[in-house]
Amino acid sequence: MCRLGCAREITCQMTSGAFLRTNSNSPRRERSLVAACAAALLASACTSTGSTSEVASASADTATSFDYAGWDSYLGGADSSQYSSAAQIDTSNVAQLEVAWTFETGPGQAPQFNPVKIGDTVYLMNGAKLVALDATTGAQKWSKDYGGRVGGRGMNFWQSADGKDRRFYFLNDGMLRAVNADNGEPITSFGTDGKVDIRTGLEPNKMPERPLMTNNPGRIYKDTIIMSLPAAAYDFASAPADIHAYDVHTGALKWTFHTVPEKGELGYETWPEKDHDQFGGVHNWSESTVDEKLGLVFIPTGTARYDFYGGNREGANLFANTILAIDAATGKLVWHYQTLHHDLWDFDIPQAPKLMTIRKDGKDIPVLIQATKFGFLFVLDRRTGKPVWPIEEKPVPASDVPGEKAWPTQPFPTWPEPFARQGVFTEDMINPYISEEDQAKLRELLKTARNEGLYTPPSIQGSISLPGHNGGANWGSSAVDPVKKRFFVVSKQMPTFDKLTLDERPEAAAAMPNGGGDVKPYKSGVDFMLQTNGLPAIAPPWSKITAYNMETGEKIWDLPNGEVTMLAEKGIRDTGSTAPRGGPVATAGGLVFVGTSSDRKVRARDAATGKVLWEHQLDAASEGVPTVYTEGGKEYVVFAVGGDGLFPPKLGQSKPGPNRYVAFALPGK
Repeated sequence: MCRLGCAREITCQMTSGAFLRTNSNSPRRERSLVAACAAALLASACTSTGSTSEVASASADTATSFDYAGWDSYLGGADSSQYSSAAQIDTSNVAQLEVAWTFETGPGQAPQFNPVKIGDTVYLMNGAKLVALDATTGAQKWSKDYGGRVGGRGMNFWQSADGKDRRFYFLNDGMLRAVNADNGEPITSFGTDGKVDIRTGLEPNKMPERPLMTNNPGRIYKDTIIMSLPAAAYDFASAPADIHAYDVHTGALKWTFHTVPEKGELGYETWPEKDHDQFGGVHNWSESTVDEKLGLVFIPTGTARYDFYGGNREGANLFANTILAIDAATGKLVWHYQTLHHDLWDFDIPQAPKLMTIRKDGKDIPVLIQATKFGFLFVLDRRTGKPVWPIEEKPVPASDVPGEKAWPTQPFPTWPEPFARQGVFTEDMINPYISEEDQAKLRELLKTARNEGLYTPPSIQGSISLPGHNGGANWGSSAVDPVKKRFFVVSKQMPTFDKLTLDERPEAAAAMPNGGGDVKPYKSGVDFMLQTNGLPAIAPPWSKITAYNMETGEKIWDLPNGEVTMLAEKGIRDTGSTAPRGGPVATAGGLVFVGTSSDRKVRARDAATGKVLWEHQLDAASEGVPTVYTEGGKEYVVFAVGGDGLFPPKLGQSKPGPNRYVAFALPGK
């Protein structure tokens, strides 16, 4: 279960300019002054409440203090590294990989689940069934059907100190289940008959009628499982996405953290006091990370509801779009860093923070690396939350929508360079592989839309967001090599068109100040600017994979990630796959494995150069994160395969093959 070392408590707290407010009708000079004040406050954002000696004595992690040999939980382990120390498959022999086994999951939703490996057994979810497979042959040992819906991306493993009590934890129809890892049977001493309703602990007026479900499996720290509640609705009225911690033995609720602060809590003043109980969202729908040495769980949060209009939630809205460092044992906030104030773009933080130790200015610094939808990397000292390289608050475009008070500044990391395209969508960026008619429509749209670069607010006339809210990074789309100090991220290049219209529903008006009397509610459709043939509006590359040297922050390589089969057949290559949902895994063999969708391939790249050393043609898309493990002296790489992927091009591709898991290994015994 553990991939890190022992626990240690560091306490610090971040204060920020997030408490400033401004009126969108203020003169430009006043807005500039507010922006300058915000920048000054945020420049000194993190202040430790612990003593200097406490912080100094927190020894920096080294590569040898980590154990990356197993893959016992989602993304490999609680540290979310997506890294394996397996090195049998390396740059010299990866071209010899062949299919070792397959396991068909049958019809239904294409699999994205990240399998785990315990002992000589691989475990995965097939719909609502927990399936145990022989790790060397893929033959099914047993399965257990729980019915209903099960979290589709991963699960967590826990075992007692003597190894006799072994359990899996996962969500099933809004219930946190604990089951015996040997046979899938419920652990009846956990909660009620082996399950806990994760709505437990919510105030009655905030408890939705339907169960809360999420694909985020949570994280385990020692004898505590930490679960982030989903927001439950994509609307003004949304359940608060509290963070709950449960005892792994009994299911008892140990602590709760309010992502929308309650009265008397830090951050409460960053929301309007009136109608405070109506605010929701701020959910960690993606993933989280545990540092067992520091005793911290790092939880990245999403936007407040409603995603594209905030007339009812004036302020910076802590702890939305925030990296939270929480004492995993007590639930106490240690530090926080807000990556975006008063989100209007659905720029949730979409993935687990990554951890490594770098050498900078003669010192070892344990860092946290957070990739975002908008293409920035935030690199922080994970003990304190202080930026490793400067992050500047800069003025951004104001909103012209009645009732909206967009935040006047946003954080801009000065280094590393962004990994996704940002800025103004210009005419020369229009996709040349769409019809002339579609190109002409886009040219006309560019003449009328608000198109002022990153953080152009949604508008009544319509605004272009580049990258859009399905661009940049997303769940599972980055990996680290903690030994070579490399960071790898798969990104999508997909603009959106954010056009607001009045929301005339009574429930929307009820969420506004004075029931909609002072501020009218607005809503936005979801327009990914996909064209008649299903391709993005923007010219390729439509996805990339980027490698960084995290000791210097410099890019090592930056390359298209895959292609579109029907275009490649015409000689149009290096376009990148459209809308991939396949994340990378790095290995000690000097490789990065990743799957793509619009070309139905899996690849291994040289981690040092990005060169493709091996690729395998599939008959369906590969989404999710691969699993790497060793059994019987042989290394295996397992991919989920099925369906056409997200937003498949309409270019006459063949019907996808069966849903399945495919394991690759070197030939021979």
